[in-house]
Amino acid sequence: MENFEFLSPTNIIFGRDTENQVGEETKKYSSKILLHYGGGSIKKTGLYDKVIKSLKEANIDFIELSGVKPNPRLSFVYEGIELCRENDIDFILAVGGGSVIDSAKAIAMGVPYDGDVWDFYAGKATPKEVLPIGVILTIAAAGSEASRSSVITNEDGWYKVGLNCDFTRPKFAIMNPELTFTLPPYQTACGVVDIMAHVMERYFTNVPNVDLTDRLCEGTLKAVIENAPIALEEPENYNARAEIMWASTLAHNDLLSTGRIGDFASHKIEHELSALYDVAHGAGLAVIFPAWMRYVYKQNMDKFVQFAVRVWNVDFNFESPERTALEGINRMTDFFKRLGMPITLKELNIPEDKLEEMADKATKSDTFQLGNFVKLNKEDVLNILKLAR
Repeated sequence: MENFEFLSPTNIIFGRDTENQVGEETKKYSSKILLHYGGGSIKKTGLYDKVIKSLKEANIDFIELSGVKPNPRLSFVYEGIELCRENDIDFILAVGGGSVIDSAKAIAMGVPYDGDVWDFYAGKATPKEVLPIGVILTIAAAGSEASRSSVITNEDGWYKVGLNCDFTRPKFAIMNPELTFTLPPYQTACGVVDIMAHVMERYFTNVPNVDLTDRLCEGTLKAVIENAPIALEEPENYNARAEIMWASTLAHNDLLSTGRIGDFASHKIEHELSALYDVAHGAGLAVIFPAWMRYVYKQNMDKFVQFAVRVWNVDFNFESPERTALEGINRMTDFFKRLGMPITLKELNIPEDKLEEMADKATKSDTFQLGNFVKLNKEDVLNILKLAR
């Protein structure tokens, strides 16, 4: 096990009707805020009215910025930064899923910074201070509600880049599983894959003697695998939705990273799909992760055997452990298919002549290697993309 530091300061407020506490919670930090959200879904479901009522009852003034898109755009972040500066905003309330929260985090970093907020994502500068953020979560997927991560897409070149900064962990996250009842099945399934991918990026490590976090990862995966079909079949099953929502937080608040060195190559490869073709992140991961597994499993066969046996209940094949490992990958791929997810690039309409461009961008023209489980150069990434065809 590696040395580690673990910080998870976000106050989790979980359960039915907890969105009604947003005014009370926000008041602890500010009385003048930016209310940040996506499209019209929070108005259709009635959540918007509840939030406004609670904020007004707490005497909180607010400016609204709606319209966040999936794979949130840098140009919209700039708009939010200017709006906050012009109105002396000192707190951001994000109501939505990962895209809204990531957009809020970028705005929060940009407001007190004299330069271009993209400097942080490009590795040219490090955030020193940010505006505090609060969250009402409406989609269980990205885990951004308690993570230090945000991902933004720069339309100038279509670069989708992630940034890790502990300052951006939200002060509070209000999480009512009922708010996910109205999600379309495809969106629910994408979220499930994203959650599983966050766990698996941490699970596949070369660090030995991480038994406790192995078991935590496996337990989280099994809970999601068990409850995802229930949530799709019974969208208003509170218990299934609650299990998935809590798993989304635990998958990405870094608890499962403790003592380990994770990989995250699959995420970085998928970012190129999302950047160029606006693919839903979970759908892209459903395609890339199995291909990555088939490319690297021989690096640590025992880990993949363990994954197959403990997570997917594969019977251990004493004569051929490799068959056990491959059967685990097959069962995971079949699970994604049963969720209604694509499992090939063809299903996502990604043309073969773009694969090299994506491999080149992912590896910064072959000057940067992806991952830790196996270090991947441009040729490796291209081979994985070809496996995903």
